[in-house]
Amino acid sequence: MTFIGKQMPRRTFLRGMGATVALPMLDAMVPARNLVRLGNAVDPTRLICIEAVHGAAGCSPYGSTQHYWSPAATGSAFDLTPSALLPMEPWRKYMTIVSNTDVRMAEAYKSEEIGGDHFRSSAVFLTQAHPTQTESSDIFVGTSLDQLHAQRFGQATPIPSMQLCIEPVDRAGGCAYGYSCVYTDTISWASPTEPLPMIRDPRVAFDQMFGAGGTSAERAARRKTTGSILDFITDRVAALRRELGAVDRERMEQYLENVREIERRIQAVEARNSTGEVRELAGAPAGVPDSYEEHIKLMFDLQVLAFEADMTRVFSLKTGRDASGRVFPESGVSAGFHNASHHGNNAKRVTEYYQINKYHVAMLPYLMERLKNTMDGGTPLLDKTMIIYGSPMADSNVHNHRRAPLVVLGGANGQLKGNLHVKAADGTPMANAMLTLLHKLGHDDMQTFGDSAGEMAL
Repeated sequence: MTFIGKQMPRRTFLRGMGATVALPMLDAMVPARNLVRLGNAVDPTRLICIEAVHGAAGCSPYGSTQHYWSPAATGSAFDLTPSALLPMEPWRKYMTIVSNTDVRMAEAYKSEEIGGDHFRSSAVFLTQAHPTQTESSDIFVGTSLDQLHAQRFGQATPIPSMQLCIEPVDRAGGCAYGYSCVYTDTISWASPTEPLPMIRDPRVAFDQMFGAGGTSAERAARRKTTGSILDFITDRVAALRRELGAVDRERMEQYLENVREIERRIQAVEARNSTGEVRELAGAPAGVPDSYEEHIKLMFDLQVLAFEADMTRVFSLKTGRDASGRVFPESGVSAGFHNASHHGNNAKRVTEYYQINKYHVAMLPYLMERLKNTMDGGTPLLDKTMIIYGSPMADSNVHNHRRAPLVVLGGANGQLKGNLHVKAADGTPMANAMLTLLHKLGHDDMQTFGDSAGEMAL
């Protein structure tokens, strides 16, 4: 025990002038350690659900022959070289590829639903349920996987779950083909009729996590300075340093420095976007970087910080919006995303779309590295986390939902074997994989999920 005095509670906050900063796991909280088991309320598996819209080039007829998504071999001896998953090669021991599953709930059920795939798919990803076609308030789909986990294992944290996005998702009313925009604006549903809003601005997410300024006026006043929320808790930090042992002091100071570094980056983005110069993302909030990579890495860093302080255990992240025309020049492709996704099964254009898919996957190793290097009770957070990355669409060229891309990352408290490619039998619902993952997350009592027909061997 390195704490000088009585045991420190695991839920310890440093408060001052509207700022609330939770502490990471310290040795002084040691009685709470080493109690990890599946479903244990003390330390349940953290969950990140990431939607990649528009499927993958490897799900097209040509792309599948080139193994642009799923590798040729199943089991553990698979070759990622031709796949968009190649950037994950250093992390294959933490990776389970699930291929050949269908998201039939995203398909058209009635003639009037034909053509509306872009406007219902996102709502299906984590619910595996078919959305009611409506532009009014009588929306209905299902409760999403992330919210099932938050409702059972997230209620003990200050924030049960957080929903983030990279592109704008703030349209109201109807979008197209008779669907409410809410179906394409969020992937998280607290109930079949309760969609949850997603946060695009890293500043808003930061303020939500750290309670920076008790009112909107206080937050606005603080942003006009170059100060930090840590300035408001200086006295409490100084007092705590005297109470902690050397190891805990170093851990706390590193965590607070990480908080400050993210805050600096957000401030730099806001300053850069407030000069009046023309922006690449016209109309985006000042806190949103024009750079896709800079934006998504900020969001990943916020997730790791939140897990480290146990502010929340559940995140969902929507990396794009359907029919987005955004260009990703770093991928080497100049075509807009949506245009590239309608490649006509032309080999050259399919390969270009594959390059965009590969660029998006290349963002994930950053998250893996950050989770691997962040300890919680002596264990890397990556070993305690499940990351679900996939799409409710498969071959975007024809808006097909059969053989959709899905990969699961992390250790999930020992529930994921990793270094594994599982190819499902033809016609297998993706909901089977989702039900299996729910069981691995501790929801053993769930018999069905969406249109599931049973478990999968993962």
